[in-house]
Amino acid sequence: MILVSLLLFAGAAVGLSLYLIQLVSVWRHLREPRRVPSCWPGISILKPLCGLDDDLEKNLERFAQLDYPDYELVLGVRSRRDPAWELARATAARFPGRVRVVLQRGEPGCNPKVNQLITLAAAARHAILVVSDSNVTVERGYLSEIAAHLDDATVGLVTHPVVGIGEQRIGSLMDNLHLAGSVGAGMVGAKRVARKDVVVGKSMALRRADLQALGGFEAVADVLAEDFILGKMIRSRLGKRVAMAGCTVQNVSRDRSTLDFLRRYRRWSVIHRQAVGPAVYAAQFLLNPLAVALLAFGAHPTMITLGGLGAFGAIKIGYDAAALRTMRGHVPLLALIASPAKDLLLAVAWVHGLLNEEVDWRSNKLRVGAGTVLTRVPRSYAGVVLTSPRGWYITRTR
Repeated sequence: MILVSLLLFAGAAVGLSLYLIQLVSVWRHLREPRRVPSCWPGISILKPLCGLDDDLEKNLERFAQLDYPDYELVLGVRSRRDPAWELARATAARFPGRVRVVLQRGEPGCNPKVNQLITLAAAARHAILVVSDSNVTVERGYLSEIAAHLDDATVGLVTHPVVGIGEQRIGSLMDNLHLAGSVGAGMVGAKRVARKDVVVGKSMALRRADLQALGGFEAVADVLAEDFILGKMIRSRLGKRVAMAGCTVQNVSRDRSTLDFLRRYRRWSVIHRQAVGPAVYAAQFLLNPLAVALLAFGAHPTMITLGGLGAFGAIKIGYDAAALRTMRGHVPLLALIASPAKDLLLAVAWVHGLLNEEVDWRSNKLRVGAGTVLTRVPRSYAGVVLTSPRGWYITRTR
């Protein structure tokens, strides 16, 4: 078991090394000069809403007041029963001519977010479409940098590094640490070091013409990782590239509990395994060096291996704090506790993703197949199973 322990510690060291390379990449990326557009094309921001996310009213106001001459904000709601409906209407009334609200028409696919995007894209007026999640906020110059990247005809899609802000509970702090240290930093590291495109749907922008050449949002209506798949399609079908913007988008997470955090990343792990394949997914366990070091200690528990576990844990805490400071500037003291707790919960979520193929998302029970292709799963409610022409499901208000 000594050899097993040594091999596991070596694997943990590999994971930490990758994180440190990633941190340097992020530091350099965020300090590069921002691009300035040569022209100012009209832009439509498509924002699907589902329930009342943290700081939703404030975030919508921010998007309605960006520094860009010609744009619109189109808010999508699935039904008038959604709690976001009245808030969206109130925002549109406050910013007439800038903000519009549209109701989803039909249910063409299994992905509820993409179903909204299909309606939003049809209602949009401009040639550049920006997809923006409801729980994000951005810098005032957000659209200018998008327009600058799309000046280049070889660029087919623009995405942004993600960082989390606003935490008031430990679940949200863990979420925001993970977004900065693994998701946002991972996007930059994959692009700059491995030359791999990782598109996160918190923010992605593309020309309407390019989207139509791919078959519209309808082409990804039955996959769950529509952002990741669109990034691959831009290169494989259109021969264009994905650009990584220099500014971050900020995901607002304030009141998540620890259980909320675990549920979210259990779902994400299932999606991720089906997106990247089981072999790559299994290898990515090395990107949780604390969990790998814990296994190394369990394989050969001695004072030396306990010290090794403590060293790996301390370095990973330091990395998470450095990534958070680099991407947003403020690191709460509680992060020293939240960081290792996060990594251990992510290990639990990783195991769940390895063994499961079903997720609950926006009140839909879905089976995720290879490539994140979706099928609905029968769900009973009070002894009754409801159906639709596309399969078995039940719709519940979130």
